[in-house]
Amino acid sequence: MIPALPRLGFGAASLGQPAVPVAQAVDCLAAAWDSGMRYFDTAPMYGAGRSETLVGQALRGRPRGDYLLSTKVGRLVRPGHPETARTGADWIYDFSSDGVLTSLEESLRRLGVDRLDMVFIHDPDDHWRQALEGAWPTLAGLRDEGVIGAVGVGMIQAPMLARFIRETDVDVVLAAGVYTLLDTQARLELLPEAQRRGVAVIAAQAMHGGLIDGAANPEFRYRPVDEQTRATVARIAAICHEHGVPTAAAAIQFPLGHPAVRCVLTGPASPEQLAENLAWSSLPVPPAVWARLRSDGLLPPDVPVPGGGAP
Repeated sequence: MIPALPRLGFGAASLGQPAVPVAQAVDCLAAAWDSGMRYFDTAPMYGAGRSETLVGQALRGRPRGDYLLSTKVGRLVRPGHPETARTGADWIYDFSSDGVLTSLEESLRRLGVDRLDMVFIHDPDDHWRQALEGAWPTLAGLRDEGVIGAVGVGMIQAPMLARFIRETDVDVVLAAGVYTLLDTQARLELLPEAQRRGVAVIAAQAMHGGLIDGAANPEFRYRPVDEQTRATVARIAAICHEHGVPTAAAAIQFPLGHPAVRCVLTGPASPEQLAENLAWSSLPVPPAVWARLRSDGLLPPDVPVPGGGAP
């Protein structure tokens, strides 16, 4: 069953980074709760369990029925494993049924809870068959037994998310970086398919790690930023600033213009970043901004925009 998702959720990936001090991460999560945020998303691979542990600490003592919590399966935290020695990661891929059950047990322990509202199959790009034959039926069975809530898939590509929607009865998908001001590929297949099947879409990476807001982000889609992308970012920023709007405000709000998108995840790493995200999410964006982005060819003409419905 799809839970009632809030407009804005807390993505805790950045809290897994060693560069974020524990005290800062704890303060950020506390500020999020105090601001009224009630949906928190994490995963085992974020800091090799660090993110889950911090989220669990922040939510300890909170009434379990007062918030939504999601995590992911498909990677087991295994520092020192022969495979991690080869890859340099602290985790190994495992989309098998046993791997999913082990992952959930470990996540529940780190989070300090006895149930999860949503569980996502995490980036099964090169593991489609095992995810479909192992992870998916295992999670679907747990959902049907009431052990977990909704089952979903989270990825940084749209086509396979659409395929999961067509070939399974997932409840929700987490679409990372594929429905943003810089990348609207999800509009072609994923979002129409989700809307047709009643699958909720959570949009993440709306600001591409701060790239859209001018941060010195060296990557776009996990590759070095090319000059064309930098030029596009500059053009978007010029239009937003011409109307007195921070680019980040348009970026955070844009995905919510599509009726299939129920929630946008942001990933603050400090109380200050959280405050900015909250302010940007509620700042009015004049219709003239969206109209100009369309007329200048920066947004496809068939893309619905916040407050404006379908074109």
